[in-house]
Amino acid sequence: MNIEEAKKITLSLIDTFNIASKVALDLRKIGLIKEIKSDNTPVSNGDIEVNKILTEKIFEVTPNIPIISEESSNHKLDNNLKNFWLIDPIDGTKDYINNRDEFTLNAALIINKKPAIGIITAPAKKRVFYSYGLSNSYELIESHEISLIDKKKNYDELTAVSYADELKPEILAIHKEYKIATHQKMKSSLKFCVIAAGEFDMYVAEPRACEWDIAAGHAILEHAGGKITDFNGDEILYGKPEFKNPSLILKNKNIL
Repeated sequence: MNIEEAKKITLSLIDTFNIASKVALDLRKIGLIKEIKSDNTPVSNGDIEVNKILTEKIFEVTPNIPIISEESSNHKLDNNLKNFWLIDPIDGTKDYINNRDEFTLNAALIINKKPAIGIITAPAKKRVFYSYGLSNSYELIESHEISLIDKKKNYDELTAVSYADELKPEILAIHKEYKIATHQKMKSSLKFCVIAAGEFDMYVAEPRACEWDIAAGHAILEHAGGKITDFNGDEILYGKPEFKNPSLILKNKNIL
């Protein structure tokens, strides 16, 4: 897939993401219907409706590419997938249900096991991010496309986002290695976007969650000049057994 094809696919989906974002907020305002899934995680009618909106449009745009979504069983047992979509309709469902504002909508197109396109919206924060190739990573601000590759750091200390307030020794050791001064808790894929935008510098996590949680953010950060590896410095590839994540180190271009 060349850059023009990737750009066309990406831009054709932005309006649908904005529609789905509004639906997510409207349903929450009315009052969500909540359930607990078999893995003991929550899901709401908002997750299901957003999943329907996104998957239907993505299938319309790329009918021959399989779609794997957190909220669907389709293709989750397929082996040796190389080209496919990964969708997390709402990342941060607990925050979504509890009226917090960091939840996100996510889709990534994986080509040859690597993220080629990433789209993330944070509806409650009115933020829209997308990317479709190296040096083509953007935030849409008041209908203006702002390149993330051009964003400059405007602070001296290095800062990180973290999954929890209290960090494990292994993570603290990596923070110390990179001279991270402070860290701030952030649970959803928004952390990838704020690192790509130069608002934070790093995120470190032990193996947790699944590929659909990170793929769109991976594309956005990497295409903005950042880097994502596991703790051994190895590249993150997609389509692994059960779509499980390895350890992660996210770094923006300021500390590569």
